[in-house]
Amino acid sequence: MLHMGGDQIEEAVTYAAKVLRTGVERDWSGKAGGSDWSCLKTAEHIAGCLVAYAGQLTGRATDTWVPFEVAFDEGSGPADAISVLEATGGLLAAVVRTTPPGVRAYHPYPSGSADAVGFAAMGVAEVLLHTYDIARALGVDAEPPAALCEAVLARIFPQVTPARTPGDQWATLLWATGRGALPGRPQVDSWRWHNSLSIPAGRVVLREVSPAAAADLAAGGTGGFTWIEGGPYEGTRSAAAMVTKAYGSGVHRPEWGMFVLVRAEDEVAVGGMGFHGPPDEEGVAEVGYDLAPAARGRGYASEALRALSSLALERPGVAALLALTEPENTASGAVATRAGYTPAPNRENLRAYVRPARGTPARH
Repeated sequence: MLHMGGDQIEEAVTYAAKVLRTGVERDWSGKAGGSDWSCLKTAEHIAGCLVAYAGQLTGRATDTWVPFEVAFDEGSGPADAISVLEATGGLLAAVVRTTPPGVRAYHPYPSGSADAVGFAAMGVAEVLLHTYDIARALGVDAEPPAALCEAVLARIFPQVTPARTPGDQWATLLWATGRGALPGRPQVDSWRWHNSLSIPAGRVVLREVSPAAAADLAAGGTGGFTWIEGGPYEGTRSAAAMVTKAYGSGVHRPEWGMFVLVRAEDEVAVGGMGFHGPPDEEGVAEVGYDLAPAARGRGYASEALRALSSLALERPGVAALLALTEPENTASGAVATRAGYTPAPNRENLRAYVRPARGTPARH
């Protein structure tokens, strides 16, 4: 599993401090990277991000940024900036380690919140990328550990095709953030990272699964979730393998992959649900779902499918959602009908259920 948490924050900060100390005697007044900030101001920005992310989580901010800033004392120099970077990195690492599962706090991209893993990944990205900006201005070398770059990409850049050859993770992250070029890929002029969605659905919450978590689930791990007895079930692991394959091929699209169903009351994962990919040329997306045996018969899947479907059908270009079940699996068919799907002509000996977008004829 491509881990992301307090250890990775500390690893990134240790790397950054080592790099920046090689240029501590150089002039930090010049502009860093392609911004208008000086090297010293860029270091202040890194520290400010780390503290802001920690503050969002500890303050449980729900709809805006906690209103404070970090500023270096007047007269602070490069050595002081590095010390502040180390201190603020330690703060975020400690907060990430102690934030309970399920806690989310405000961050605008893409849906208004992120969990502790998301803030950790964003913090690591801030450190790696802006250290590069400073190092380039100072004329010192900077190439972080490949595993850190790979973990950042697989957590908050799921739309980016991963490195095609070993050792290219750093070049891929630089390209994805408009800082470099890669053969065969167009130049990136604007970019944003993607924090996994969290969709409330009554007694359960749908948590979007990142490529990193999907790879762990496909390999027999937990994906970072605490599972009910008997979970994750085989369908969830198969769906995770599909996400992993799609990500590696460059065709994975955030929000059109896999979600884990987590009970709201205790953060226990009970099943999986999601899409076989983005909508086809006719605007139809196929959904799938399964529950661990111990969680069946309680209505969790219907509640989740109803919420996920309503959200998906609001997206531009979506004409309908399709669910296919084995003829003998009457329970799965009942889940679909309770979620607003209606029977449609069978497909390849499978029972079909369709839920069209509002105002769209149910002809699929």
